[in-house]
Amino acid sequence: MNMREIQKMQQKLIKMQDELATTLFTGTAGGGAVSITLNGKFEMTAVKIDPEAFNAEDIAELEVMILAAAKDAQGRVNEAQEKMTMNMTGGMKIPGLF
Repeated sequence: MNMREIQKMQQKLIKMQDELATTLFTGTAGGGAVSITLNGKFEMTAVKIDPEAFNAEDIAELEVMILAAAKDAQGRVNEAQEKMTMNMTGGMKIPGLF
């Protein structure tokens, strides 16, 4: 690769990272009773809980579902990052890219 190609790839990577950072990923649990939304930087932007799905005695179940929804959302961000990396590098793993 020459310098021009490397610079072009860097610019493309920066653009893709910016797009990923502003993309929202929602994870759910309990059939949608709990949902958590993260952006591509893993920052939580929203938490939604269906009040009809829980009562005061179900707090432990609610806590488990919140954790499950957060893990689901994180998995979606990770998957998007991996896809972006694969598209950018043609499947070649580059340490420290993400």
